[in-house]
Amino acid sequence: MKFMTKLLFKTTLLTLLLTSVAFFANAQIGYDYAQYDFGIGGNINRVYGDAELIKNTFSTNVNFTYNHTPFVNYVAEVQVGVLEGGHVLSRSGRYFKNNYTALVFRGQLQAGELIDYSRSQFMNVIKNFYISAGLGYIMNDIRDGNIQRESQVTPGYYTDGLNKSNELFLPMRIGYEFKLFNRYNEPSFKVDIGAQMNRDFDDNMDGFTAGKSKDNLMQYNITLKFALGGVTSYRKQIHY
Repeated sequence: MKFMTKLLFKTTLLTLLLTSVAFFANAQIGYDYAQYDFGIGGNINRVYGDAELIKNTFSTNVNFTYNHTPFVNYVAEVQVGVLEGGHVLSRSGRYFKNNYTALVFRGQLQAGELIDYSRSQFMNVIKNFYISAGLGYIMNDIRDGNIQRESQVTPGYYTDGLNKSNELFLPMRIGYEFKLFNRYNEPSFKVDIGAQMNRDFDDNMDGFTAGKSKDNLMQYNITLKFALGGVTSYRKQIHY
């Protein structure tokens, strides 16, 4: 009898333990997320500077994201590509082609961190909109033959500037992050679409130093992001 009592007690305790583990494991479905993402994408670039004609050019980016929460993110990014604008037959004669490299760090806040999206399909869509800002560092490289400083239309008109320079800029971004979930309802793949205005602290993205305004670089971006790991839990359910 004593043996049966001990066996029944142990069996009951084991059952309760397994039930509790299963309960808490299931309770985490929809709450877990990866803390790190790796991303690769492309940008369409438009420089608003001292050259009259604005051109579309292309650059690529590689980035690494630390997800403090699913909706609070810190992004470190490297961009490599071309900035181009102007025309040799314009009034000023200004033309440039800049083979640039840029390093960018941004903090990013998504609406899901601030709103209750558990009771509304509309809010579930809204939760992935974000705003972002940070600091960038651009290395400008205008090679021989890729800049025209003297006007062919206006005799004697010349625009000075630097062919090679390094400068800081302020990236300000709005966008939307489409989240795709795995079978555990964890966001495992993301498509990030954004528009970013980069305000130059100097005036050499186009190689020309003219006027009172600094250069501005407008970018339209799409990035594919892949969850890397470091799974942790959020305070509320991510997927509905």
